Amino acid sequence: MRRTLAALFVVAAGISRGEAQSPSAVTAIHAARMLDVRTGRMVQNALVVVRHDTIIQVGGTAPAGAATVELGDVTLMPGFIDMHTHITEQIGPGFDLEPVRLTEADEALNGVKYAKKTIEAGFTTVRNVGAHNFTDIALMHAIDRGDIVGPRIIPAGHAIGITGGHCDVTGFAPGIAVQDPLHGVADGIEQVVQAVRMQVKYGAQVIKICATAGVLSYDATVGAQQLSEAEMRAIVEEAARHGLKVAAHAHGAEGIKAAVRAGVASIEHGSMLDDEAIALMKQHGTYLVPTRALVDLLDRNNLPPPIRAKMDQVMPLADASFRKAVAAGVKIAFGTDAAVLPHGMNAKEFSKYTAAGMSPIDAIRTATLNAADLLGRSDRGDIATGKLADLVAVRGDPLADITATERVTFVMKGGVRVR
Repeated sequence: MRRTLAALFVVAAGISRGEAQSPSAVTAIHAARMLDVRTGRMVQNALVVVRHDTIIQVGGTAPAGAATVELGDVTLMPGFIDMHTHITEQIGPGFDLEPVRLTEADEALNGVKYAKKTIEAGFTTVRNVGAHNFTDIALMHAIDRGDIVGPRIIPAGHAIGITGGHCDVTGFAPGIAVQDPLHGVADGIEQVVQAVRMQVKYGAQVIKICATAGVLSYDATVGAQQLSEAEMRAIVEEAARHGLKVAAHAHGAEGIKAAVRAGVASIEHGSMLDDEAIALMKQHGTYLVPTRALVDLLDRNNLPPPIRAKMDQVMPLADASFRKAVAAGVKIAFGTDAAVLPHGMNAKEFSKYTAAGMSPIDAIRTATLNAADLLGRSDRGDIATGKLADLVAVRGDPLADITATERVTFVMKGGVRVR
């Protein structure tokens, strides 16, 4: 499998790699403005100096001999981070049949295309919270080698959940697409621990669980708790032994509270938060990754009727829950569920945050400082000396108009100009 995927990625690289440029030893990047995401201050006549993949100077004058990039009337920002993607998939007509129709090669090739769309939209890092057959891990390796163009990927491998649950392949006759702990389907403490170890063995850098039922599956309900709190606690403890955090897909309040008590780092979606769940999240410092833009960008006509009914039921609840979480001061990290919304439209999420009551700078921090904190990566998230040279430029002032984040004109990842 690995040789097949590697060959596919190398072939596809011929399509994607041509726009990337090799970094010079020292590059001075000049822009009309730069957003300091820590202070919220807009710096005029900004200069950022990069050596290889690292920022070595912010402000001042360009070093002698540095190559110069003049960006003009734009705002320079840190590369954006999306904490909830499925970069090898895309929801469309017949998506529920893809588990028995698509191969790992199909997902690998799709990932090449979607990775390019994602980084060109300004997202230089993504946390990929579920893929089939470890294609997200293979994609990460291909990008890291420079074979193809794409964001830095923090992959989960397979999401972990119960037999017949949201993380399983359901709706088919017995014997078709049967899953096991290698593929993330596990029951009881012994099996869920094995499932974690399997994902770690093949390269996962975060563990994703399905604490509750979901929308885009044939579960009878949206919010019912699926993994037990004991199972979730065992997953968190095992992941911690490997230095990994756990992200929990969770819609219903009881499942959310059980996941928070079990020690997960983030709640994904959080559609039915109650006051107790919000208080627990604040007490434990648990992040909410809200995935709100999909409500407008998913074509619900593509959904089978039972799934469409669940989507119509849960979206208003999720909007109300997000507003409550923002008002209460729950920590928020940016996440889109890209695959449910079209890849490359990730920045549409920002305006959902300001509409829910966040200031533009706080919305931007969800995809920079907050996301880096949730990742546990101090090498990205703002423009500062010693940080990775992951930079984005946008037309306009995102503090005055958050939709400026959707107008990306320049992307650099690790000192390499991608767009």
